[in-house]
Amino acid sequence: MADLILGQTLSFAGDPFEEGPGVARHERRGAVLIAEGRIAAVGSADALTAAHPDAAVTDLGAALILPGFVDAHMHYPQTAMIASWGKRLIDWLNTYTFAEEMRLADPAYAAEIAERTLDLALDHGTTTLGSFCTVHAHSADAIFSAAEGRSMAVVAGKTCMDRNTPEGLRDTAQSAYDDSAALIARWHGRGRARYAVTPRFAPTSTPEQLEALGALWAENPTCAMQTHLSEQVDEVAWVRELYPEARDYLDTYEARGLIGPGALFGHAIHLEPRERDRLRESGSALIHCPTSNTFIGSGLFDTARAKTEGQRVGLATDTGGGSSFSMLRTMAAAYEVGQLTGTALHPAHLLWLATEGSARTLRMENEVGTLATGTAADLVALDLGSTPAIAQRAARAEDIWEAVFPTIMMGDDRAVAGVWVAGRRLRGG
Repeated sequence: MADLILGQTLSFAGDPFEEGPGVARHERRGAVLIAEGRIAAVGSADALTAAHPDAAVTDLGAALILPGFVDAHMHYPQTAMIASWGKRLIDWLNTYTFAEEMRLADPAYAAEIAERTLDLALDHGTTTLGSFCTVHAHSADAIFSAAEGRSMAVVAGKTCMDRNTPEGLRDTAQSAYDDSAALIARWHGRGRARYAVTPRFAPTSTPEQLEALGALWAENPTCAMQTHLSEQVDEVAWVRELYPEARDYLDTYEARGLIGPGALFGHAIHLEPRERDRLRESGSALIHCPTSNTFIGSGLFDTARAKTEGQRVGLATDTGGGSSFSMLRTMAAAYEVGQLTGTALHPAHLLWLATEGSARTLRMENEVGTLATGTAADLVALDLGSTPAIAQRAARAEDIWEAVFPTIMMGDDRAVAGVWVAGRRLRGG
């Protein structure tokens, strides 16, 4: 039997950065029809109720129904160490990250953290995420298994590192290739799982390892490729020392085939003009991680400039460098960073980035991130008056943007009134 969810609906007929907020489609009394785990129809509540009298109805009142949030870059192994004090990137990795990732050498602990991460994501309305794992192949098995149990779409990969890391977190060029190839064969395209070839970043991979991973990606082009790029200025300088022959940081990847559609470059703050041109021309994606960039003091990503240049841009929590599991908090941080870089991002921009924009970077916009008919019924419903402070501001709203913006800026998991994954309600109700 079909399910009919009633509430306000908001979707996009295009990219609001390119066409303006007017591409948004808001239905004050709307509905989403779900059948066999997919969106069967979106329209007015009256029309769909009349057309499907036998559907099971869930009436959410004035709650806003959106596609489930898509977190395009995070590190599930860092869940337990989120909000660790101080440190710049390299010190932060050495002090907190690598020590925690060593603990995931225990498969049981990896499974525990994977389960916890996905539960926290769902609590905050995130239904799809892209995650780095650890160097241990079983850490990828853990996140894919946890996602499969929830019918979630997850993009993930074993992190590959063969230098400048502790002994227990190193592989080799050959073992990185072999382990990743085995994981691709086991998981990529199985249900909703998607694999990402995952060199952590150029400083922790030798040229030989990047070559091997470039070859692996060429052999498996439907996989994603995720890594980090130009997060901090001292990191960029370190890459220059390690790869003196490279034209710039991006060239360490580009020279080895690690660029193009499906490539996900986290942070990408301190870019040279040549790098900006090649990223755009190649169809690679830049993943904006605003809470992480401010928390670790990396710098300010200029979203408006990137979109004006024609870059593909996604949005992400970057847990645990990022200081929140919430895409609402991440949107708020993106707005604040936008103010500092000279452009006040519209609520339409923020919501699009957290849904369809991020889905596009993952090459999954035909599956998640929209309310389009035929896509997976991954949904989040937001209570636009979840706290007294939010409710009193939203009560004065004259349009949907004034109603939703207080929730973007001040909302948290209390605003999540319901979450559906593949048509099944996992939160709320």
